[in-house]
Amino acid sequence: MQIALLHDWLNQLGGAEDVLDTLHGLFPQAPVFTSIYDRTRMPERWRSWDIRSTWLDRLPAIHRRHQPYMPVFAAAWAGYRIPAEHDLLLSNKSAFCIGARGANPVARHVCYCLTPTRFVYDFESYRARERIPAVAVPLLKIMNAALRRWETRAAQRIHSFLAISREVQDRIRRLYGRESEILYPPVDMPAAAPSTENAGFFLIASRLLPYKRVDLAIEACAALGARLVITGDGRDRTRLEALAAATPGADVHFLGRVDDATLTQLLRTCDAFLFPGFEDFGIAPVRAMAHGKPVVAFARGGALDTIVDGETGVLFAEQTRESLVAALKKSRVVTFFPFAIRRHAEQFGSDRFAAGLQEALRRAALNAA
Repeated sequence: MQIALLHDWLNQLGGAEDVLDTLHGLFPQAPVFTSIYDRTRMPERWRSWDIRSTWLDRLPAIHRRHQPYMPVFAAAWAGYRIPAEHDLLLSNKSAFCIGARGANPVARHVCYCLTPTRFVYDFESYRARERIPAVAVPLLKIMNAALRRWETRAAQRIHSFLAISREVQDRIRRLYGRESEILYPPVDMPAAAPSTENAGFFLIASRLLPYKRVDLAIEACAALGARLVITGDGRDRTRLEALAAATPGADVHFLGRVDDATLTQLLRTCDAFLFPGFEDFGIAPVRAMAHGKPVVAFARGGALDTIVDGETGVLFAEQTRESLVAALKKSRVVTFFPFAIRRHAEQFGSDRFAAGLQEALRRAALNAA
């Protein structure tokens, strides 16, 4: 099989790019087809990869702010024809790359679905997260009706779907009318043994965006007089720093982006990792558990797949300060066993992902024969 990797855009780093990094490691000769590619914001070692972008790359300011161009991405992918030498297309999909087709008429398309496109199927939450101007909303809603029809049709051409969680599997069934197999995203397991050290702080490692609900963690930790360390950056940082400064009792330390060694040390010494947002999966909590640390998480989305309440962490039912405060209090009295937490995390390891993906691709090739 000659594999082509498809990825929606390359102008920011997140969980989707972690998955792409693993995919390219498994298939280093496979070219990466994407809509836009900002070399300055991607890892330098990626510059040796065969990365091919579309005409969208030439549009003004699209690398820094791709959201206003969102409706155009579907058109670019709909016209994308992957060269005929590739007989297997593997898309790492969070948006419109599902619409690409192979020039080879017998090419198989396996979709690793991070989520059906939020801009299309969950516009209201996307609108709130991206702060879309009110004047643009009516036109975008009209466009979305057409985009929903287009994406649903494109989904029918996919030969097999892999979903990252039960939440996403349900969306694929509900929105596309298709069945899928769950294959959890890859998480590298550290070589070091789980940590038993607690240095007296809670930790968040995240992009700082409104939907991540870092504000809840600031307010809840302040209510308890607990120290909170936050790594990562994003457009919500200024608002969050102002909230921390204005909240009585807040003891919050914003570290910005940190290197891997610093993050590892923070993960190994925190009392617990906080995950107050609603995510489709969530790689960061699994990384914390791989170091033996419990996770306090909102009980929606991928957290329900990865966290066992009372054993590997604590789940809270509502995105409110009071609900999170209660969960933080519980996390202080539950006895957690770091080695048991690590064993639980290992089911999400990169080795298991690689084996599961290879088996899925083998079946796709057999079905094409």
